[in-house]
Order: sequence, then C-alpha cells, then structure tokens
Amino acid sequence: MPEATLYPLENYTFGAKDAQPEEDPSVATRLKRLEHDFETQGMRRTVEAVLVVHQHNHPHVLMLQIANAFFKLPGHYLKPGQDEQDGLKEVLNHRIGSTDPNDNVAEQDWVIGECLSTWWRPNFESYMYPYVPAHITSPKEKKMLYFVHMPPNKVLSVPKNMKLLAVPLFELYDNSARYGAQLSAIAHLLSRYDFNYSN
Repeated sequence: MPEATLYPLENYTFGAKDAQPEEDPSVATRLKRLEHDFETQGMRRTVEAVLVVHQHNHPHVLMLQIANAFFKLPGHYLKPGQDEQDGLKEVLNHRIGSTDPNDNVAEQDWVIGECLSTWWRPNFESYMYPYVPAHITSPKEKKMLYFVHMPPNKVLSVPKNMKLLAVPLFELYDNSARYGAQLSAIAHLLSRYDFNYSN
C-alpha cells in the first residue's frame, strides 16, 4: 500500500492574486472551442492536481470554487506535445503558485505523484467517462488526475475570483449530486493510500 504524508491545513499560507476569468462564458462556447481545437491540434490533454491536507486527522482535498457554486481541481489543458508532469507544475504555479518574487524557486516546485485516474470525453459534449466507450475510436479529450505531494508548508495564492476550499473526503464520498462524478470519485481513488498525519 503506498504511503503519503499529509500536513495540517494551518501549515499553509493563503494569499491572493489577479483574477483568472474563465476562458469561455458558457459550456456551449467551451465545447465549441474544444471542437475547433480538435480540428487543428487533435485530442486535448488536460491535467488536474489532487492536493491533500488534513484537518483533525481526516484527509481534505483542496479545490477551487467559482461563483460560490462550481467546484474544480487546480488544472488546465496542456500545450500540444507538452510533458504531462512538467505541464501540471506550470499550471499549478500559474493557478495557485505564490506571486512573491522573493519566494525561493524550489518553493514553487511541486512533487507530482502517480496518476490516480483518467477520464475521457468521447464527443463534443459535457459528459466524461473513466473509460473509452467501445464505439468511440477518436476521443476528444483525455483528462488525468495526479496526486500531488504537498510540502510541510507553502504559500498558495488564489485568484481573486475564486475561493480555495479544503473539502473533507466524507463530504466528497458518494456525493456526485453536488460535486459530479469525477470529484466524488476521489474518495475511492485515495482509499489505496496509507496516510501519515504529520504536524
């Protein structure tokens, strides 16, 4: 059983950075852009980070909340040909990395662990599946969720138009009605880890 050390939420400092508006004003616009990108670049690859801390010796996943309603993991799609782990580090620094130029460069580095799950978008629709449906020969998007090992402490800067929340696993478990299939599955994905709760 793989092990992972979790540190308390209180160990992390939360700052603010400029807002990062969504690229598309609606789901329909986003899917239209995906269709355009698919024609020019092929299948989109997206990476997202599962960042885990603890409160009262229970794992909590750090998630971004947009408009007090929509939850998502820190992540983004990759440039064509970009390495997945290097791309995820770049995305994390952009999304929630410290904005202080005096922070040590090493402080900005992230330890990317294993890929926890892969989700596939078979068509230009919002549905994604943890497998490629049998009749699909050309999926439109591949999304990979990576476990990212948090250091004992870190400065995290959150875009002003978002909140960074620590969501307990018991809240995610079997709660696809609120969090959707991908996020509610994280509790299952993390069950294979033996967590060490540090101070």
